Amino acid sequence: MSGNEPVEWPVNGVLDLHLFRPSEVGALVPEYLEECRKKDILEVRIIHGKGTGRLRESVHAVLKRTPGIEAFRVAPAEAGGWGATVVMLKE
Repeated sequence: MSGNEPVEWPVNGVLDLHLFRPSEVGALVPEYLEECRKKDILEVRIIHGKGTGRLRESVHAVLKRTPGIEAFRVAPAEAGGWGATVVMLKE
């Protein structure tokens, strides 16, 4: 492996952005949500971490312009609190 091959991540309704570069978020989030929809996973948790909040803001900006989203909100405390966002997809 040269390190340039695409890596396949499981599509299970939880996307942990700690594994990716911030520059990848804009394309990654909509693609992951579409794959979830194809698998009838309509509630997705995106883990962006707490940090400074910049990554959360980026994720929310991407979600606002992504079609097919019914709603999104900061996750409840038991699901990561403000370190994660829960996204509800339209069917």
